[in-house]
Amino acid sequence: MDLKGKVVIVTGASSGIGEATARQFGKQGARVVLAARRLDKLDNLAQEIAALGNGAEALAVQADLSNLEDIKLLVGQTLEKFGRIDVLVNNAGFGRLGWLETLDPVKDIEAQFAVNVLGVVQTTRQVLPVMIGQRSGHIINMCSMAGLVATPTYTIYAASKHAVHGFSEALRREVKPWGIHVSLIYPGGVSTEFGQHAGIQRKTKATTPKFMLLTADEVGQAVTRLVHRPRAMWIIPWLWSVSVWLNRNFNALVDTTTIKGFTIPEREEEMKVL
Repeated sequence: MDLKGKVVIVTGASSGIGEATARQFGKQGARVVLAARRLDKLDNLAQEIAALGNGAEALAVQADLSNLEDIKLLVGQTLEKFGRIDVLVNNAGFGRLGWLETLDPVKDIEAQFAVNVLGVVQTTRQVLPVMIGQRSGHIINMCSMAGLVATPTYTIYAASKHAVHGFSEALRREVKPWGIHVSLIYPGGVSTEFGQHAGIQRKTKATTPKFMLLTADEVGQAVTRLVHRPRAMWIIPWLWSVSVWLNRNFNALVDTTTIKGFTIPEREEEMKVL
């Protein structure tokens, strides 16, 4: 797909991967619809894209992706402005990490499912009739390595991303006859605001190795490459595929090393009290 003039919706576009992805589409001359809750940031990005001078356009739409009415408004404004939808990037999402019993049942658990899962499902459902009518389109769902390999403190976030994986796999097989592609992208660690909002506090200081840490721009570039060359799944960087293989084929080994190397050291003080 030549992106020049194509209409692309990017959710969660106010920062991080969403912002970088929208910028990459703008650089290729797309007409980009920016969706997120922080309208001031969207407006700044829209002005930046419009100033590229390559025919790119941008529309900022304030939307809470956990709210169905906001999603309907987003799709409606896109069609009113541009008349079609060629690409949907379901990027909006967040994580709240911690031991399950410490997570707030509403703010941490229900909210993650509302945005990470229902937001993806409902946005896709609103866009799908448009793409079916066009007999073309591409839906790209931002997943995570947590959607393939679940680790301690990621219970809810991993569950939400596993749900996105299952949803996308089934959807891909539903809509292919209409000329619609569905892709999943699985980044490892990325330098964004995610860690600041997730509440990560680790005694072991366990984190993504620097040589495998991605930038938001690298993920954004990968998303645009997916449009040019569609594939069902893409794990980046590719080395994370080794972890997926180990998790599937040597589950007991992964359990043991994770529990001994992470869970027990992290919970040592609590276990002493018990």
